[in-house]
Amino acid sequence: MSRQGPGGSEHARHWSLDPSVTFLNHGSFGACPTVVLEKQAEWRERMERQPLQFLVRDIEEPYDQSRAELAAFIGAAPEDIAFVPNATTGVSTVLRSLTFEPGDELLTTTHEYNACRNALDFVAERAGARVVAVDLPFPVDSPDSVIDSVAERITPRTKLGLFDHITSLTGMVMPIADIVRTLAERGIDTMIDGAHAPGMVPVDLAAIRPAYFTGNCHKWLCAPKGAALLYVRRDLQPDIRPLTISHGANSTRTGRSRFWLEFDWTGTRDVSAYLCVGDCIRFLGGLLPGGWDELMAANRALALEARQLLCGKLGVEPACPDSMIGTLASVPLAAGDYHFDTTALAFDPIEENLRSEYGIEVPMLACPNGPASILRISAQIYNRIEQYEYLADAVLELRART
Repeated sequence: MSRQGPGGSEHARHWSLDPSVTFLNHGSFGACPTVVLEKQAEWRERMERQPLQFLVRDIEEPYDQSRAELAAFIGAAPEDIAFVPNATTGVSTVLRSLTFEPGDELLTTTHEYNACRNALDFVAERAGARVVAVDLPFPVDSPDSVIDSVAERITPRTKLGLFDHITSLTGMVMPIADIVRTLAERGIDTMIDGAHAPGMVPVDLAAIRPAYFTGNCHKWLCAPKGAALLYVRRDLQPDIRPLTISHGANSTRTGRSRFWLEFDWTGTRDVSAYLCVGDCIRFLGGLLPGGWDELMAANRALALEARQLLCGKLGVEPACPDSMIGTLASVPLAAGDYHFDTTALAFDPIEENLRSEYGIEVPMLACPNGPASILRISAQIYNRIEQYEYLADAVLELRART
């Protein structure tokens, strides 16, 4: 029987999270409010009551409405947005659509999400191209050092950049607009892996001007699992095809773009998660008087406060400037404290002890060119600072055993 830590904030009542678990890992898969889950159930009931009517005749209006709300939220035109199941699918969709030649270089960083790095390796190997990973240390001293490191690895052979908006590994907010601009000045397109961006930080694609962007809605927008977006710049849309080629490929229909016709229907599927994205934007935006601006600011303030608390209690320095923190933060553990197998998807034994003995759900990860282990915390409106105090005390107790 594990201990039970302090409960969440007053807003925890909007989620169905297990109250016996101190849930500090919203970043991995998100968590959907119960009111949105109820809305999803209504969509599913409507679909099953008359599947043909819903999927063939009725679907486009609510689909387009949800897409329009999402597009407005991220500063894009609806015509440039398609729904995909997750950001990993979005990255693979673009990479599998593009053509590379032997000797081409695909630029990324050593912090790139493993699944997306695998996709890069796959397309590079198939084409005889090469993946160039910018070596980002951790800790990082400034956003400028990241920009400079990226710029140094650009060559005449660089054909595409793939960069996280917020790194999954460390939670750092990358200077993504500057990275996009740095590559664009040399005629190079950028794919932004924005898995964590929508709902964590303000996103304005009209200002950033990437070639491609993908982001999850199930993380910080708190949509049901299986909702994400793919943005493709208008002039590039003819070359980007969905992973599944379906009826839209030879449709003679007019009035909707080829981009929409291909991506909106790739076969029979449950689209209820997509249809709830607008509900999520409105619901979370109504939790605090200041709307989304206040919500993102409050979550960021909690992440910074929690990071400061953990660093103080564990005797370590913050690993990046406050300016590079959103609602995720990674705390490096002192050298020699903990070591673990870095095999993909393996669980750290300390992470397992935190879960089994203390009821704390939080990831411990390995970082290239960094400390042996890092503790990555998430801050969502249902959390409160006492939960991070409980985490710090638990880590200290486990440290005392080693």
